[in-house]
Amino acid sequence: MDKLRRVLSGREDNEELGLTAQVLDGSSLSFSTRVKWFVICFAGGILCSILGSALLFLPGSGIKLFAVFYTLGNIAALSSTCFLMGPLKQLKRMFEPTRLIATIIMLLCFVLTLCAVFWWHKKGLAIIFCILQFLAMTCCVKCCSSYNQ
Repeated sequence: MDKLRRVLSGREDNEELGLTAQVLDGSSLSFSTRVKWFVICFAGGILCSILGSALLFLPGSGIKLFAVFYTLGNIAALSSTCFLMGPLKQLKRMFEPTRLIATIIMLLCFVLTLCAVFWWHKKGLAIIFCILQFLAMTCCVKCCSSYNQ
């Protein structure tokens, strides 16, 4: 909005701004846009997780669909917070010492769930990794809420 005001008032001084400032100025989202995309990603993540859980009981490829949709749902729910705080700030907070172990376990379980289903063909192992995904995300959220900002 500030950029639009500068252009309309005739004070276009982007040449004086550095490249980083220009990129940050051009990529900033309004608060309402951030909240809308957060809700869309979070709802999509929940929908994928529920859909994956429903597909678990399909005969044949049900476990594969469950693992893919559940993992995608968790990734979407996790990435939804990027819209609220920004991706760099989220990454910094995820890898703080209080959350480091939970973050590593969560990211490792994302990969191991898909490996267990597609390459190792171990259905039980995939379920265990999905449970570990849930526990690691819960622990990460608990650490986030109990940690002073």
